[in-house]
Amino acid sequence: MALHDLLDHLTPYIARICTPIALADGPDATQEALLAVFRSLRTLRDPETLYGWVRSVAVREAVRTARRAARDRPAELTDVPGRGDPQLATDIDDVLARLTPAHRAVLVLRDVEGLDEESAAAVLGVPPGTAKSRLHRARTSFRKAWTS
Repeated sequence: MALHDLLDHLTPYIARICTPIALADGPDATQEALLAVFRSLRTLRDPETLYGWVRSVAVREAVRTARRAARDRPAELTDVPGRGDPQLATDIDDVLARLTPAHRAVLVLRDVEGLDEESAAAVLGVPPGTAKSRLHRARTSFRKAWTS
């Protein structure tokens, strides 16, 4: 019963991380992350690091789900709606959909979750320099898509 309560408590947190990364496949990514958390919960050694560990699992599963979906329906930055398009002005998801899952992940970790570059790099499992360059490219692509 306690495990059920824990997963119910973590579901909104995981969904808040997975949805901006996996976009339309956010519910699938959330479910995959919950399953991964459930399967691996016994490997968690320090209960105080639960949220950090869950964040890592959620980001990994969201990126994996988004990459899988991107193979089926690739999005190109050249398909960005023109300037003045009301959909572009009102829907950030439209712009995020044109970024790669790795770029969406680093943007969510830095700009939504508020992690620093080193922490984001650790969650993504990449060197800090890679996280910084992905963040720069993601922000540049986002700005370009948003203002075009």
